[in-house]
Amino acid sequence: MCRHLAYLGPPVPLGEVLNAPAHSLFRQSWEPRRQRHGTVNADGFGVGWYADEDPVPARYRRAGPVWGDQSYADLTRVVRSGAFLGAVRDATLAGADGEAAAAPYAYGPWLFSHNGAVPGWPGSLADLVPTLPPADVLSMEARCDAAFLWALVLRRLRTGDEPAEALAATVLEVAAAQPAARLNLLLTNGETIAATAWGDTLWCLAEPGRRTVVASEPYDDDPHWTEVPDRTLLAASRTDVLLTPLKEPSA
Repeated sequence: MCRHLAYLGPPVPLGEVLNAPAHSLFRQSWEPRRQRHGTVNADGFGVGWYADEDPVPARYRRAGPVWGDQSYADLTRVVRSGAFLGAVRDATLAGADGEAAAAPYAYGPWLFSHNGAVPGWPGSLADLVPTLPPADVLSMEARCDAAFLWALVLRRLRTGDEPAEALAATVLEVAAAQPAARLNLLLTNGETIAATAWGDTLWCLAEPGRRTVVASEPYDDDPHWTEVPDRTLLAASRTDVLLTPLKEPSA
């Protein structure tokens, strides 16, 4: 459920990566090639990007399908950036908070997206609510599983965890509470990308010193795309990609 993509590299029009390729994120909204759960990602979309000398990203999000939004087409044609995150959404629960539930979520320099679902939400994660400060729960942007996962990740980032560490710890915490959860998480601050493969597909296109793209699935047939194994943590920059296996909570 959902498809997402993060890019680090030379500044390009957003649409050059998000829309133009033969199997772009834009096309994945109605015709994904490798999505394991769900078929159409028409329950919202969003893109967040970084401008020069400004660490806080801008966002554009809507509740409807990306193919019906002319403002998105114009924005991605003219806005250039060397770091951005885009997502198209297939909602876990119909009608859950509209635009507010569409990735990317944001706080300070961070952009976050969740590809997956938590079965039994919200009851299945009720035991994790007390781990969050009450103010964090009350200020959640939406009432969906992705927003709660973001609150868990953000709690760890605020207390000093490194990005990859925050994702890994959150995935293991949630998987212990709901073993059937699918938890492909994606996080960037415009300089690094952290991601998890946990229950759905994840791919990486790395050209050291030039660009790094991490995505739910390849947007073209470039042979340099590499599939990230399931139960894996990815930490990447413009020059390096590190993969670390994640153990099941029971292990």
